[in-house]
Amino acid sequence: MIRSALFVCALTLAACTPAQEAKEEAPVASSSEVAAPTPEDVAVHITAAQNGQSVNVAVGQRFAIELVGVPTAGYVWAPAQVPAFVTRAGEASGNTTQAQSEPGFTGGNHWEVTMFSATAAGTGEVVMEQRRPWETTEPANDTFRVTIVAQ
Repeated sequence: MIRSALFVCALTLAACTPAQEAKEEAPVASSSEVAAPTPEDVAVHITAAQNGQSVNVAVGQRFAIELVGVPTAGYVWAPAQVPAFVTRAGEASGNTTQAQSEPGFTGGNHWEVTMFSATAAGTGEVVMEQRRPWETTEPANDTFRVTIVAQ
């Protein structure tokens, strides 16, 4: 009886060990980062790292503010303040990781890119706020500020 039990245990261990090793050695799904989906004709890319800084742009030049948001939870970035010499010039959004393109992947952060153009010379602050658009009385979840110097 003990011999049978030991035999069953040995078979079980032998059967489980290769599967465990194979599982541990299997490649992990890639979650490498994906660049912001900013169009090629945009000359200046402003990122979250430039929050609170000044950025120089040429008059007539398109520039983009590239921020990561959580639109799947309703939080989106939108301009709250734009100087008179700056106009909106489009928007784009997309995945932040390659894994988000895999079947069955839901939620997660996404790129939210807002393009602008400087229509005249000037200095002024662009303020972006992340909020749920339907929560009009709630404070912004996050704020991004950049001073644009157009020459």
